[in-house]
Amino acid sequence: MDHSSHHPGTAHHHPDPAAEHGNAHGHGPGHGHGAGHGTTWATAMRATLHCLTGCAIGEILGMVVGTALMWGNVPTMVLAIALAFVFGYSFTLFAVVRAGVSMKAALKVALAADTVSIAVMELVDNGIIALVPGAMDAHLSDGLFWYALLGGFAVAFVITTPVNKWMIGRGKGHAVVHAYH
Repeated sequence: MDHSSHHPGTAHHHPDPAAEHGNAHGHGPGHGHGAGHGTTWATAMRATLHCLTGCAIGEILGMVVGTALMWGNVPTMVLAIALAFVFGYSFTLFAVVRAGVSMKAALKVALAADTVSIAVMELVDNGIIALVPGAMDAHLSDGLFWYALLGGFAVAFVITTPVNKWMIGRGKGHAVVHAYH
């Protein structure tokens, strides 16, 4: 019996070069996008984290700008939500354009990939902020503001990940981006 393929340093040590470099997106045997368009939780979590990063940057920026301009809660939240969508879409848009896709086609991909994910995230996150007593009136320097915001992001991640898994498993949502990686 030959055990050489089980020793570190042999040619078979890393069966998935994409995973070795952090580029595995759930493709390949047993990892998802095959028959039935299944997907892994890891793929759904990466898609959600990607979306959450853009949303968080946009939302925090919107809240900082609205607060600095001494706007009320409603205009500040509208700006924060709008910027969450802009930044959420932009992360996908720039990645797809970098892959050589035209801006018009990339915009369609970004809209298809991220709209539901961002909408669910923003609904959950802002709903939590609205429900936490005093969070809407807290200032940027108050711990309550940041606890409510970061807690909202955490809950939004937990709720949005299964939504993304379901969508990716059906070839929708973030699944449309995989053709451009």
